[in-house]
Amino acid sequence: MEAGILLIVAPWTALWEHNLFGRLLPWLGDAMASQFVRGGVTGVGIVTAIAGLRDLTGALLSRRSVASGERSGG
Repeated sequence: MEAGILLIVAPWTALWEHNLFGRLLPWLGDAMASQFVRGGVTGVGIVTAIAGLRDLTGALLSRRSVASGERSGG
């Protein structure tokens, strides 16, 4: 989930525009400046964050059901 949040936020910060890879590879810097690339990275971040939230919810619910089963003597 943390990776998703990072991918959502990072393309819209100054760090995205001023990084080592963009300076070393000008074609990559040009691509990273594109609004389409920023939107695509943000979209991947949204999907990643939702998947992480889904996994976290599933883990917490399964943990909760195991704990309630132990208390009931099952």
